[in-house]
Amino acid sequence: MKAIAQDVYGSADVLRLREVDRPSIGEDQVLVQVRAAGVDPGVWVCMTGRPYGARVVFGLTRPRVAVRGRALAGVVVSTGSGVNGFKPGDEVYGTSVGGTFAEYAAASGRRLALKPSNLSFEQAAAVPISGVTALECVRDGGRVRPGQKVMVVGAAGGVGSFAVQIAKASGARVTGVCGADKVELVRSLGADEVIDYTREEVDRDGACHDVVIDLAGCRPLRLLRRALAPRGTLVVAGGGHDAGGLLGGYTRQLRAPFVSMFTGRHLRGLISKERAEELDELTRLIESGAVTPVIDRTYALADAPDAIRYLAEGHPAGKVVVTVG
Repeated sequence: MKAIAQDVYGSADVLRLREVDRPSIGEDQVLVQVRAAGVDPGVWVCMTGRPYGARVVFGLTRPRVAVRGRALAGVVVSTGSGVNGFKPGDEVYGTSVGGTFAEYAAASGRRLALKPSNLSFEQAAAVPISGVTALECVRDGGRVRPGQKVMVVGAAGGVGSFAVQIAKASGARVTGVCGADKVELVRSLGADEVIDYTREEVDRDGACHDVVIDLAGCRPLRLLRRALAPRGTLVVAGGGHDAGGLLGGYTRQLRAPFVSMFTGRHLRGLISKERAEELDELTRLIESGAVTPVIDRTYALADAPDAIRYLAEGHPAGKVVVTVG
């Protein structure tokens, strides 16, 4: 099969479209014919091996998994003997640890769900990582309740565009923080107020937000705390993957609970889980019309290196997706 793969860490220049073996599946896995794959910051981390602490997981000197990509949407080809709930021909979405920038991918049945009926494959591929992260930020990290004031920093990005919509569906009053060129997009997602960070900072309105969800990864915790109401909750999920140091921007996620011990506010770092249960909940929100993926650009499989370059260059408005076949 054709796939985007690499043998060494580096920039997008190390990626090649080449022929690799079609993956075999175990008894708890599903073989999926990939129709589209999401492009996430984690793809950049696996490609570059940065921050360097990530190499403990992905391979010390070279990537353990050659094929890039994590999120997918496609059609079931076959299932292992231990898989229930899927059959050949089912349209599914989810994640794979074996790479998804490829014509086929093997995925655990516990990381897949039936694709929302009202989404294209391209739209569905945008959901499994960014949508799940946003859901867990709002539901688990922020524990958002109706009537609360919620700020989403990085509201126009891949995760932020989902977080704004999920917070609104939870009954919150939402303030989105984004650049000047994305203000109208964030309003269209349902944000009640928008802060253009090129003109004003997140503490513009003082300490009034019950929950602040930071997905941008570049502001110090002390600044974010100034936007929180007393006893408010800060959820830090933006890693700042291209920051320096052993752990890059993920250091903030580790520091947040420690800092919380010395303030009256709750600071939580969130690392997303990839589970079918979250996908099922997102499917309900999507099919109800409460949440719609925002796609900035799509790229053909052969152009996947350009998709990663575009993601790394700046701030896409929503998601970047690679189409396959």
